[in-house]
Amino acid sequence: MNQKVLLTAAVTGAGDTTEKNPHVPVTPKEIAESAIESAKAGATVAHVHARDPKTGGISHNIDHYREIVDRIRESETDVIINITSGGGGDFIPSLATPAAGGDGTDMQTPSERHQPVGELLPEMCTLDCGSTNFGNMIYLSPTDWLREQAKLVQESGVKPELECFDTGHIRFAKQLINEGLIDGDPMFQFCLGIPWGAEADAETMLYMKNRLPDNAHWSAFGIGRMQMPVATQSAILGGNVRVGLEDNIYLKKGVMARNEQLVDKAVTMLHGNGLDIMTPQEAREQFNLRNPHQGGK
Repeated sequence: MNQKVLLTAAVTGAGDTTEKNPHVPVTPKEIAESAIESAKAGATVAHVHARDPKTGGISHNIDHYREIVDRIRESETDVIINITSGGGGDFIPSLATPAAGGDGTDMQTPSERHQPVGELLPEMCTLDCGSTNFGNMIYLSPTDWLREQAKLVQESGVKPELECFDTGHIRFAKQLINEGLIDGDPMFQFCLGIPWGAEADAETMLYMKNRLPDNAHWSAFGIGRMQMPVATQSAILGGNVRVGLEDNIYLKKGVMARNEQLVDKAVTMLHGNGLDIMTPQEAREQFNLRNPHQGGK
């Protein structure tokens, strides 16, 4: 094995992890600083969500995203910024009002989900490629909405990372490619182990890998205790790697992690398997990333 690996740190996410691990960053300053520390530990990419500084919950406030991005860009540490375009897609079924959704439902239109990406122009963004059962919540991302989002991302010049939580999502991602809505060599992310999506095991990863277009690049992550086993299997199979507090809050059983510690653990694993990690500049060149901030457009 001699390829270099793209290492992503997913630093915060939008789940209720802030109540379980005090190291999960919440404020824009904390999120930016955690992304920077992750980059210093070896991460190529920082994947960011914004949180409400007062509640710790999900935030769609463009000003929160802007502060995160500005702080990272103004730092002396280079890292590729990857902003979520998942936005508000949480639908909580309610027997009383099944059409409208119940308490906790948080829905945004495709253009609203795209706003942080379109205004801040990171080098990368995620694009969820279908709807999924997350426990008793449904993440809604209908196909025509995704087509609209993909077109908006394409027009912005940002590189989408095609997030696939199940095998059918790969089928639809390939449809987006066939329809000309994804430019260049596509980048896929296998999101494994989330109830109730694709399993976090080697057989599922290999199945998904074998259904990618020939020119595709791919990565995988597992949640909870499967974070490092999935990262290791992905690297061995020729894929890229994602770790971070969005997906797993423990360094080991009973020990709360920091993002830079999880990155360091992944770096040790990759080096132990004879693999080097891409620098941000190497990734820009390999994946033809545009970076308006650095004049690389």
